[in-house]
Amino acid sequence: MAVLDQLEPKNVFRFFEQMCAIPHGSYNTKAVSDWCVAFAKERGLEYYQDAVNNVILIKEASAGYEDAEPVILQGHLDMVCEKAPGCPKDMAREGLDLAVEGDYVYAKETTLGGDDGIAVAMALAALDDDSLPHPRLEVILTTEEEVGMDGAMALDVSPIRGRKLLNLDSEAEGVFTVSCAGGVMASCGLPVCREPFGGAVLSLTVDGLIGGHSGAEIHKARGNADMLLGRVLRAAAARTDLRLISVDGGLKDNAIPVSCTALVAAADAAAVYTAAADMEAVFKNELRATDSGVSVRAEAAAAELLPMDAVSTEKAVCLLACAPNGVQTMSQDIHGLVQTSLNLGVLKTEEASVTASFCIRSSVDSEKEMLKDRLTCLLAQLGGGVSFSGEYPGWAYKPDSALRELMVEVYRDQYGREPKVEAIHAGLECGLLAGKLPGLDCVSIGPDLLDIHTPREKMSISSVQRVWAFVCEVLKRSK
Repeated sequence: MAVLDQLEPKNVFRFFEQMCAIPHGSYNTKAVSDWCVAFAKERGLEYYQDAVNNVILIKEASAGYEDAEPVILQGHLDMVCEKAPGCPKDMAREGLDLAVEGDYVYAKETTLGGDDGIAVAMALAALDDDSLPHPRLEVILTTEEEVGMDGAMALDVSPIRGRKLLNLDSEAEGVFTVSCAGGVMASCGLPVCREPFGGAVLSLTVDGLIGGHSGAEIHKARGNADMLLGRVLRAAAARTDLRLISVDGGLKDNAIPVSCTALVAAADAAAVYTAAADMEAVFKNELRATDSGVSVRAEAAAAELLPMDAVSTEKAVCLLACAPNGVQTMSQDIHGLVQTSLNLGVLKTEEASVTASFCIRSSVDSEKEMLKDRLTCLLAQLGGGVSFSGEYPGWAYKPDSALRELMVEVYRDQYGREPKVEAIHAGLECGLLAGKLPGLDCVSIGPDLLDIHTPREKMSISSVQRVWAFVCEVLKRSK
């Protein structure tokens, strides 16, 4: 028996429950993609499915809307698959166990996939309802959004005529997202030479930091352990002859590192201990409002690799001390919005090289290119190089958005208050689609989803009801 069959709107929750019965984690989207195609075939809709399981579904305009501009509804098919400790479910093969508690739908011991199954459910419900007045509907359902937006990157948009896009991949009702950052990963490689050096081997560690998302939390000025360790190394090298052996820190390119450790060989170990203590005091003062738990430790250690020579040491420390990092510019259109930033997320040392990986973000493509050029120039001077990957365009704020104006008007009428219009300093598929569809007018919305990407994820039923009514009214007024 269906768990959600008593919930309204019936079609939205019916399609959501059907989707939840199909495993659809990232890179496991063929079955759910085929389900969408079967939906289109049963209703005689135009459809397109590509090799990476993206689906485009099209329904022609209802009577009286033939001359209206098409409206695109967009979301993604994949979900993040996480489960509670001890949960036996195989999320690659088994559907979710849905439950209802009060105003919330959740999945027992796993993620719910409301991000972004609710977008798929709403889009299918709109296509399924012949009583709903609407312009030509073009539904874009992408894959692998959660692991780098691979589906949107591969999407062929030639069937799409519309330039008004309603993205249903936000998690806070009443918030209209109207801009996002573009991005690119930069891998900076610095070759190093090694030679024997007589000195004490010590480890230098910076940790105790809070970290956070390198897009959503970069404006909070939290300490970056990789960059802070560069300052510690500079301070130590100013007090004694020192050779770097290795430096490693950070786990993900899109996360602010909370810990970083270097191994060094030093002629005067006491000078390194003093430098570490002094820099801890400096950091505790500088970061007292954001990272009061910051720690700098020097300890005796052992090393398997030879130390780097003096030139390689100087260049590696220079990279950590001088590379740009953090907020670079703020938006002139939206108060408080970071426009351009970069984050040194991962440091790795191998025998012949040091690699520093940066996540660059900007809602202005020219500034993203500027940062790519700055890193390229710095690494060239140091004798290294940079490679770039995973690039996607920004979604710039559109001052004259007719879609946004219509949606604000509908929201004001239905809710009796103003929506919150904001931009985010993180990547959304809207940026990629804006790059593929010149002149795209786009707004992202969604119902309240709590604790997404965790087994605690839940979705508000009443919020889904209100957002669905809102979407229907926007379509009705898009004439």
